[in-house]
Amino acid sequence: MTETRYDRAPGDRLGRVDIAEGTSSGAFVATIGLALAVILTATSFWVANTSLLWAPGISLGLTVLAIAQMGVHLVFFLHVTTGPDNTNNVMALAFGVLIVALVVVGSLLIMADLNDNMMPAAELMNLQMQH
Repeated sequence: MTETRYDRAPGDRLGRVDIAEGTSSGAFVATIGLALAVILTATSFWVANTSLLWAPGISLGLTVLAIAQMGVHLVFFLHVTTGPDNTNNVMALAFGVLIVALVVVGSLLIMADLNDNMMPAAELMNLQMQH
C-alpha cells in the first residue's frame, strides 16, 4: 500500500503515523525556530556594526538576512508550507507580497519622476535674483 504524505511545516499538528515514527514535538520545533531567529537577528546587528565587511555589500547582506528571517518565521511559527491543505495561506501570502511590491515600486517610480521634474536649486536662485 502506498501511504500519502503531505508537505507540512515543522510544528504542524502530528498525525498517528508521525507519532509512531517519533517525529519531533511542537515545543522542540519552536525552540529551533527561536534559536534560528535569534542567530539571524544577532548576525544582522553584527553586519550593520562591523567594519570587516565591504561597505557597499552591507545592504545586500542585510537584505539576505531579512529574507532568511522571514522564511524562518513563515515556516517555524506560521506553519506556511506548499502542502494541499495550505493553498489558501500560500495564495494570501503571494497576494500580500504582490501588493507590497506594487506599493514600493510605485512609490519609487513616483519619487524618481518628481526628482527629475524638480527645478534645480541654482536655477531657482537665479530666478529670484532677476526679479
